[in-house]
Amino acid sequence: MRKVSVTLGHILLLLLTIFYKPVEIRAQSKASGFDLKDGDRVVFLGNSLFENDFQYGYLELALTTRFPDKNVTFRNLGWSGDNVWGDGRSTFTNPPTAYQHLIQNITKTQPTVVFLGYGGVEAQEGEAGLAHFKDGLNNLLNKIDSLGAKSILLSTIPVVSSDTSINLSKRNADLELYSSAIAKIAADRGKQFIDIYKPILEASKKTTIIENGVHLNETGYYYLANVLENGLGLKNEKQTTTISISKTGAEASANAKILESGKDLANLQFVIPEKFLPIPATPETEKLVDVAPILKVTGLKKGFYTLSANDDQIVTASAKDWEKGVEIKQGPSYFQSAEIRDMILKKNELHFFQYRPINETYIIGFRAYEQGKHVKDLEDQDILIKFLEGQIGLERMPKEVVYKLSALSN
Repeated sequence: MRKVSVTLGHILLLLLTIFYKPVEIRAQSKASGFDLKDGDRVVFLGNSLFENDFQYGYLELALTTRFPDKNVTFRNLGWSGDNVWGDGRSTFTNPPTAYQHLIQNITKTQPTVVFLGYGGVEAQEGEAGLAHFKDGLNNLLNKIDSLGAKSILLSTIPVVSSDTSINLSKRNADLELYSSAIAKIAADRGKQFIDIYKPILEASKKTTIIENGVHLNETGYYYLANVLENGLGLKNEKQTTTISISKTGAEASANAKILESGKDLANLQFVIPEKFLPIPATPETEKLVDVAPILKVTGLKKGFYTLSANDDQIVTASAKDWEKGVEIKQGPSYFQSAEIRDMILKKNELHFFQYRPINETYIIGFRAYEQGKHVKDLEDQDILIKFLEGQIGLERMPKEVVYKLSALSN
């Protein structure tokens, strides 16, 4: 269960919000195929595929860092067990109906871009339920269209389990059937479709990314963020920077700039400008996604050399290893990205309990006459949410990192 407590830190955030003014940040995004504009409101809508990312925040982090110059807000409306008819949202007595509840949730966010992740629950009905699912998905898309929002449809994900009591071949055949239906609807309506079924299935053969047969774990969500980036045309390719040392000084490849180069490498300093922040990886995620940048330094004398970033040591390697190339897997940019992710998780936790309060029936449901006054308390959380969004906006742009390579003292 997610818990939110009011602390002195929250009170300070409230006070700071009063004096906070957004700072306009200008830069150019090189992304192709998919773009976000200032003021866009992105919504993740669907079943547990999206709700479970509340624990990790990788999907939002990927898009936030990829468009650092854009003021974009994100809302996760994922609901475990939900379908295109909103049945999973029938948490209190009608009215509203479950479907009305779903539509209210969507409308309130005023979306401009909606990622839809449905079909996993509905596929349990097999071929017999396919027509009903297609009707529901089309109705939902009609509503999203009426709001003026762009829709991006995702396929289902496979079931991966060692439980022999589960008929995996039949279950996955149904999931693929529903994925094909989603793809067909997307094509007929001119919507973008991203197949995540096949990439997830292939990745599950390399490492554990699915728990309980159907839910992605942290590694799975890290990988899913990468799959979505690729599907949107935002492919993140591994970058190599080369610095050549000679008697006359140091020269860098086009993606770096030498700041200072002393005699015998006494003070080699340089910068490697970043278009967007990296997403910190783990040993497990590196098995699936390896985009850590490589730094090659040639011409070094025999010995060991330490690379520092903004005066913090991040890696030491031999001259031979530097010549081959060393991956940069930590440093200020990674710390900055981790801080953004932490703020995303805090913001999403506040939003989760704002639109899904624990005492929902008593606050906004049919018994609101008893505790309906607490609706204002839920609305007041907007102040904290907006403050955190402002802080994310201030931190999402890459900052200059000054690297220094020094010979390790004996």
